[in-house]
Amino acid sequence: MPRFLGPCWLSAGLLLAGTGCKNEAGGNASNDPTGVYALVSVDGKSLPCSLLQEGASPTVKSGVFTLDAGGHCRSQITFSVPERGDMSREVKATYTRQGADLTMQWEGAGMTMGHVDRSTFTMTNEGMVFAYRK
Repeated sequence: MPRFLGPCWLSAGLLLAGTGCKNEAGGNASNDPTGVYALVSVDGKSLPCSLLQEGASPTVKSGVFTLDAGGHCRSQITFSVPERGDMSREVKATYTRQGADLTMQWEGAGMTMGHVDRSTFTMTNEGMVFAYRK
């Protein structure tokens, strides 16, 4: 489960310290990725949903992903673990943009890729697809 909590939330924040981020030229203004996105599904399962990750089965209850204009982002996810109850995890990253694609470098962790399409943001992390909407 620790692997699920860390990288995911480096989207999570579900999921990191890069050098200064900047948006790359190439996207159009109508596809501006900045804003606050609410997590709507994980691997196609609507929230709340249970996941099986390294022998644990947390239930993802909610999540928020925020992208700012300065190249920073953060992910906050609330989940429940049977043995521990509700927990929340926040992680931060910097991002670069190439058109509709984002590359996020997480503080103390690795890198993930995301894609923004108008009001939808998706990110694949640890083989799971996290889908968000503005």
